[in-house]
Amino acid sequence: MTEPEAAPAEAAAAESAPAEAAPAAESAPAEAAAGRPVPSPAPGPRPTPAAFAARPKPAVVPVPAAAASAAAAPAVSLEEASKWGRADDEGNVFGQVDGEEHSVGQYPGASPEEALSYFARKFEDVSAQIALLEQRVEAHAPSADMHKTVKHLREQLSARTMVGDFASAEARLDTLDGKISELAKAERAQHDAARSAELAAREAIVAEAESIAGQDPSTVQWKTSSARMNELFETWKTAQKGGIRLGRSTEDALWKRFRAARTVFDRHRRAYFSQLDSNNSAAKSAKEKLIAEAEALSSSTDWGYAAGEYRRLMDQWKASPRASRKDDDALWARFRAAQDAFFSARQEANAAIDQEYAGNLKVKEALIVEAQALLPITDLAAAKKSLQSIRDRWEDAGKVPRADMGRIEAGLRQVEDAVRRAEDENWRRTDPEAKARTNSALSQLEATIAALQEDLASAEKAGDQRKVKDAKEALEARQAWLEQIKKAADDLA
Repeated sequence: MTEPEAAPAEAAAAESAPAEAAPAAESAPAEAAAGRPVPSPAPGPRPTPAAFAARPKPAVVPVPAAAASAAAAPAVSLEEASKWGRADDEGNVFGQVDGEEHSVGQYPGASPEEALSYFARKFEDVSAQIALLEQRVEAHAPSADMHKTVKHLREQLSARTMVGDFASAEARLDTLDGKISELAKAERAQHDAARSAELAAREAIVAEAESIAGQDPSTVQWKTSSARMNELFETWKTAQKGGIRLGRSTEDALWKRFRAARTVFDRHRRAYFSQLDSNNSAAKSAKEKLIAEAEALSSSTDWGYAAGEYRRLMDQWKASPRASRKDDDALWARFRAAQDAFFSARQEANAAIDQEYAGNLKVKEALIVEAQALLPITDLAAAKKSLQSIRDRWEDAGKVPRADMGRIEAGLRQVEDAVRRAEDENWRRTDPEAKARTNSALSQLEATIAALQEDLASAEKAGDQRKVKDAKEALEARQAWLEQIKKAADDLA
């Protein structure tokens, strides 16, 4: 026998142990559904033949009738079990594998049916585990440890301590081996693809960090770039914590590149802002000097000189480099306050002057009305005499308010321009040299027209149409010129 004989008293104490194998098999689907390895089912407190090997045999105690009746309920088909094994009246069980019978074990103190059911149930437990494993493979569950499960089931079958269709079970395990290998291969391919995607994502993080670090520090948008570099670092940490492992050497190499890019970026940023602080300090100092000059001029009453100085200071302010936004706004507020104080004082002074010049304005407005009455110019000599009188009174009237100065000056200038144009026109008409030039041009043009008329007559007589056309065009142009010159001569007469 492969297992030592068990004492009947201990078999009775098991209280129908063969029937307890069924619940273990029923609980196995729940384990498989949860994705957990399914352990081999074993009867709870039931003593197995192997458990008796190290124990002394106690006295034989008769099995109670109630316990024997409870244990008699088979959990497997005896008809199916009988195809693969048998049991004798002493509880010895034998199985058949490849046409050969071998001893499986002994279930003392039980009927042959109970003994055969017990060892058949052990085979059904293994079959149930094989079925669960087949379901996991079909469901493409993770293949980790599946080969170990197959190996464990093979070891259970190879012990031949059960009754069943070993050939079918081993064939199913052979099939599972192949499917598990294919599943593992697909998982490896999926893992490799995921790893490649993870590697590409990590390299993209590194490449972007290197791109940011490689920018010209003078053109970098530091706020935006710093925020983006921080985002890349957080993305890196998330990938490092929860992403697919790329291998220590690969991850170390990528991390060194990423860390180097961040180091360069931080060094450039510190250098930039250090230089910026230096520049801001210099700009602040320069503008504070301009503010000191502006504040010194704010109480000046030399309006013209001070206004020119403020224009100079403003030009220098515009040409000066900017300080930090906060400092520059504060400096500008001080500079503008000094300007406002000066120009407000000047405006008040001008307002007082304008009030004083309001009477002069009325005098000059009346003189403009008098001057405009000279238009249009019909008698140039009389108009010039009247305009001179108006000018003399204009000067005697004095200054007008600044706001009206342009309008008043333009009113008189309109009349002065009209008199000037009349003088120019009179000179053009009476200029002897102009008359002589006009008469000479008339004589030359008339001679040219006469010659062209002769050429036209000759061409018509000869029938030369090209020359006729050319002569007519030249003649028409000269005649048009002649009309214009005659008109000018009439104007000079």
